[in-house]
Amino acid sequence: MSSQDRTSSRRKGIAKVLAIAGAGALLLTGCSAEVQRGWLPNVERDTTNHTGMIQDLWVNSWITVLLIGILTWGLMLWCIIAYRRRKTDTGYPRQLSYNLPIEIFYTAVPLALVLTFFMFSDSTEKAINAEVDSQLVVDVRAKQWAWDYNYTYGALEKYEATTQARLTGEPGVEETLPTLYLPVGKSVKLELNSRDVIHSFWVPAFLQKLDMIPGRTNYIYLTPQVVGQFDGKCAELCGEYHSEMLFNVKVVPEDEFVTYLNTLKDGHVGEEYDRQPNKVNEVSAHASEGK
Repeated sequence: MSSQDRTSSRRKGIAKVLAIAGAGALLLTGCSAEVQRGWLPNVERDTTNHTGMIQDLWVNSWITVLLIGILTWGLMLWCIIAYRRRKTDTGYPRQLSYNLPIEIFYTAVPLALVLTFFMFSDSTEKAINAEVDSQLVVDVRAKQWAWDYNYTYGALEKYEATTQARLTGEPGVEETLPTLYLPVGKSVKLELNSRDVIHSFWVPAFLQKLDMIPGRTNYIYLTPQVVGQFDGKCAELCGEYHSEMLFNVKVVPEDEFVTYLNTLKDGHVGEEYDRQPNKVNEVSAHASEGK
């Protein structure tokens, strides 16, 4: 190959690299709004008292991983270029093996990174799951394929047993879905229970999700800080109509929350209904008829 052909080939290679780099930069520019949140859902930092620290952990983690990836890719490319085979080379290059400093380096550095990630993740998880004295306790009971809510707020003990809006596979109407009401600015303890199979309580805007296991109670502690309505869903495959096991979370001022509680039935739908599936359906049907 002539020197002119080699020069032309080299220019074409450089042009390809620049084109790929330009396309990548354009893509990242278009995603700049997402990058600021680390590709999380469009969630405000103060939706609950925990969303800010969850966002910080996630965004800082992927930025760190990205920087480590860039460094690793850079070192790989440097090795490929610096130690490539030259035309004047004959035979195999000098082989290196059992280099103790290098082996210690590539063992110690990943171990330090893993321990650092673990430390930050563990501290954030402990802060989120720390038990606090809650002004409102809601016993949330999942069932195929709807939700029951038992509210304890001061002297008020109310319950709402619901049925799912549609079980036909057709899109449901958001306004008819079971709605969990929460007062803004008040600490909340969610007691998560299941009446039948494993479910999972997930409110994407809260950036928290927890499984609901039969015979076991799991807990979520949080304080809603923004008035509004948020989507919720079951995040564990729980049967034929799992995709329709949806609910709303409505965060309202305290006076509106108390007014809503006064419209509900007195008492508590508890474990006695878990042992009587037919009774659960009966209560749910009556509650639905009364709406």
